[in-house]
Amino acid sequence: MELHEGPQKPTMAILTYADENRVFRGNQENFIDLIRTGEEKGVLVYVMTTSDFKLVGKKAIGYSYNFQTKKWKKQLLPLPHVIYNRIPYRKFELLPEVQQVLQVCMRHGKIHLFNPTFFNKWTLFEWLNKSKHTQTLIPATEKLTTSEDLEQLLQKHQNLYLKPIRGKAGKGIMKVSQIPEKTAKTRRYQLSIQNKTKSHISRYSNVPQLWTQIREAIGNKDYIIQQGITLANYKHRPFDLRVLVQKNNKGQWSIAGIGARLAGKLSITTHVPRGGSIDDPAKLLDAGFGPTVSKKILRRAKKSALILAKQIEKASQTMLGEMSMDLGVDTTGQIWFFEANSKPMKFDEPHIRQKSLDNLILYSVHLSKTAAKRKRTYSPSTKTR
Repeated sequence: MELHEGPQKPTMAILTYADENRVFRGNQENFIDLIRTGEEKGVLVYVMTTSDFKLVGKKAIGYSYNFQTKKWKKQLLPLPHVIYNRIPYRKFELLPEVQQVLQVCMRHGKIHLFNPTFFNKWTLFEWLNKSKHTQTLIPATEKLTTSEDLEQLLQKHQNLYLKPIRGKAGKGIMKVSQIPEKTAKTRRYQLSIQNKTKSHISRYSNVPQLWTQIREAIGNKDYIIQQGITLANYKHRPFDLRVLVQKNNKGQWSIAGIGARLAGKLSITTHVPRGGSIDDPAKLLDAGFGPTVSKKILRRAKKSALILAKQIEKASQTMLGEMSMDLGVDTTGQIWFFEANSKPMKFDEPHIRQKSLDNLILYSVHLSKTAAKRKRTYSPSTKTR
């Protein structure tokens, strides 16, 4: 690719991790869709790996995609205005050499990096607890360290969810339920451990026995423990909402779309890899609440998602451009926040998918305009954002 001597067009580099067996890690289909959308909107998009990362003068090493040959080509390309972090796994992102790359990007005076890290489930709840606008949207949540933590929450709530702090796609989630007994003095507990698309269920007559099993299941992983919300359901299957929140062409948070995820018949979560299925939120909500209330719930869900996104970005003290959110609707129609993901998986709903690609490109155009206006030059001593 020749470098144009005239004004450089808006340029976005997708940052990912190199791979020995293929060109690089990450969802290549997603990267190609972004490159195509960029071409349609006059934006140069290419892929950059952390191992090839070098910002020299006005050029950078990157991979462009040839739609005719369907092959990637490594070459010197114009320095990006914007870097979109799509490093696919926490273990890669936490490597010292990768952290160094991210720090260089964040300190660079002429480049905008957005979504610099994965979210941590516990930190998210700490951030959302700081604002009275978001406090009411989160279930009771504690760090799980001792059997006392478990016992205290079991005294207040019938059902609890145990979730790995650094979990993904519902992996490692457990559910603890109190089994109703005839006399209030005796209590028994049921533990459901998510196992691919089914749940392994066991029962215990006291908390110490239950705790022994939980400790064995979680090993050395960090977990949170959370109040179980009785979700609205459709044909006896609970569902929740998946909201994609992205910044638009003006750099403002907007709703790219809302999908619904219906729990699998034998699953304790709504995640699709765990047996959940994709459905239409309006259809599911209409069935449970009627069309008028259903519309109000969806409006409230969108409004809540925007408030949550703003608070997460503010508390994180980093630049964010997108996140997906899991929001629950309980049987009374109240909205609850469960999770946010700074590296959203591809939404399967075609209209949300297209909107998500458009937003990412339009947001990068917005950032490239502000990058051009920035007078600050790169200095290694510049503080991180």
